[in-house]
Amino acid sequence: MELQEKLYTHPLNKAVVIAGLGFFVDAFDLLLFNVLRIPSLKDLGLTGDQLTRSGEFLLSMQMLGMIVGGIISGMMGDRRGRISVLYGSILLYSLANLANAWVTDVETYAVIRFLAGLGLAGELGAGITLVSESMTIERRGYGTILVAVLGALGAIAAGMAGDFLPWRTTYIIAGIAGLILLFFRMTSLDPGMYRKVKAAPNVKRGSFTLLFATKERTLRYIGFILIGVPVWYCVGMLINLSPELAQVYGIEGIRPVTCFMLFQVGIASGDLSSGLLSQRLKTRKKILIAFMLGAFVAVASYFAGFYFMLGFTWIVATAFLVGFGCGFMSIFVTTTAESFGTNLRVTVVATVTNFMRGAITLLIPLRMWLQHTFGFSLLHSLVLVGILVFVPALYASFSIKDTYGKPMDYVEE
Repeated sequence: MELQEKLYTHPLNKAVVIAGLGFFVDAFDLLLFNVLRIPSLKDLGLTGDQLTRSGEFLLSMQMLGMIVGGIISGMMGDRRGRISVLYGSILLYSLANLANAWVTDVETYAVIRFLAGLGLAGELGAGITLVSESMTIERRGYGTILVAVLGALGAIAAGMAGDFLPWRTTYIIAGIAGLILLFFRMTSLDPGMYRKVKAAPNVKRGSFTLLFATKERTLRYIGFILIGVPVWYCVGMLINLSPELAQVYGIEGIRPVTCFMLFQVGIASGDLSSGLLSQRLKTRKKILIAFMLGAFVAVASYFAGFYFMLGFTWIVATAFLVGFGCGFMSIFVTTTAESFGTNLRVTVVATVTNFMRGAITLLIPLRMWLQHTFGFSLLHSLVLVGILVFVPALYASFSIKDTYGKPMDYVEE
C-alpha cells in the first residue's frame, strides 16, 4: 500500500480548513469563560471578592483539565492517529459546554469546566500536526498562519457572543457549533507521513517517557513550554483581571469584554504579521524573539497605564499591543511541530500547548500568595509574576534552533 500521498502546496486545502475551523471553535469555547466569568457567577449569586476567587478557581480547574487532557490526547494522537483525537476532543468539549448552560452552583461549574478542558486539550496539537504533515516544506507556514488566525477570530467571536447574548445561551451555541463541526469532519484521513510511521515496525509512538530519554530532548521540550507561558499569563491574568485593576485605580469604562476583545484583535493581527514575516524572511526564531520582546514592552506599558492612571484610551490601546506582541502563536506552534519527530509530534504539540495554558493553575495561586503573604497590591503581584514568566521564556527563545525549511519525515529514537 502506498502511504506517501502528494503534499498540499496551496494554504487553502482540506487539512487547513479542518484544523482551522476546529481551532476557531476550540478558541471560542476555551476563551468563552473569560468573557462569561463575571455575568455567570453574578447570576449564581456571587459578589465582591467571591467573583475574583471563584473565577480564578474555575479557570484553574479548566486549565487542570487541559494539562491532563494534553497528555492523554497527545499520546493517543501519536498512537492511534491525528483524526481520532480530533473527533474525541470535539465531542467531549461540545457536550461539556452544553452542560455548562444548566449549572446552578460553583462546584458543578468547576467539574464541567474540568471536563471541557479535557476535551479542548486535543484540538490544537492534532490540528497543527495534521496541517504541518500535509503540506510542503516551503508552504506549511502559510497553512499554520491561517489556522492560528482562525483561532484568534474564534476568540473574538466568543467576546462578541458573550457581550450580546445571555451566558447560558452562549454556552449552548458553543456546544452546538462543536457538534456541527464534528459532523463535517467525518471523511478526514491521517496524513501519509504518519501512516508510514504507524506501519513501520519497532517505532515507539506516543511515549511520554521518550521525551525524557535524553537530556537534549528534555531541555528542548521544556524550552518550548516556557516560550508559550507568557501568552497565557497575558490573557489569563492581565486581561482577565483588567476590570479589577480598573476599579482599584479608578479608571472608568473598562468592561470585562473590552480589553479581551482588543487583545484578541491584536493576537489575530500579530499571528498574521509574524507568520508572513517568517515566510518572507525565511526564519522562525528571529521573528518569535522580536514579537516576544514586543509583548514584554507592551505589558510594561499596560502596567504603567494603571500605575500612573493614564486613562481608558491608554489601557485599551496597550491591551491591543499586548495581544499583537503575543501574536507569535502561528510560528510558535509550527516551530514546535517541526522540532520533534513524527512518532512524538502530537504528544509534544498537545502537551506543550496545554502545559503553557495550564501554567495558569500555578501562576494564579502564586499571585495570590504574593499578594496575601507579603502585602503586595494586585498590580505589583502581577508585575512580579510577569517577570518570572518572561525572563525564562526569552532565554528559551534564544536557545531553540531555527526550523524554517526543516523536513518533518523523521522519528525520535
